[in-house]
Amino acid sequence: MPLARRGLFLQNASFFHSIGELPIRRPNRAPAPVAKDGPRTNDEIRNAQVQLINAEGTNLGTVETIAAIKMAADAGMDLVEIAPNSSPPVCKIMDYGKYKFQAQKKAAEARKRQKIVEIKEIKLRPMIDDHDYGVKMKAMQRFFEEGDKVKITLRYRGREMAHQEIGTKLLDKVKSDVAEFAKVEQDAKFEGRQVVMVLAPR
Repeated sequence: MPLARRGLFLQNASFFHSIGELPIRRPNRAPAPVAKDGPRTNDEIRNAQVQLINAEGTNLGTVETIAAIKMAADAGMDLVEIAPNSSPPVCKIMDYGKYKFQAQKKAAEARKRQKIVEIKEIKLRPMIDDHDYGVKMKAMQRFFEEGDKVKITLRYRGREMAHQEIGTKLLDKVKSDVAEFAKVEQDAKFEGRQVVMVLAPR
């Protein structure tokens, strides 16, 4: 082989060898699409046609999506997808900003109205006097008005265990006195030396 050709061959071999050592670059993957919070609006609606409801609530039937978006824009409003699983999806012309604000306001009001029910405890003795009983009953009524449940604990001491009928009559009196605004959720049952009964607001 002539010297010039042999040199060119060795040069090319060295070049291809160096390419083989280079790391193979993989194409970059596109990031996963971010899930949209709320319904699709305007250009986000990809269907060719939609079932259109105008701003007054009239169903205009099946309309080309491009035409529906234009109608919404001409009215200074948005095309909002309200039933994506229908075929074609149902869309309404509305002020989406105002709709979203009202939805958030309703959700906030619902959270305020949501009450966590607590169980308040009222402790009684079989021989409780009338004054203490009246104080306990007022507290119990307040708990029911606030939407809470009441756990009544009647504790026997010493020889009182021999006169359980006194405690039974007391609990019957409590049930009768609160019947207007409370109901028995768990009837009286013994737990050691005490009887427990749970009442819930009506």
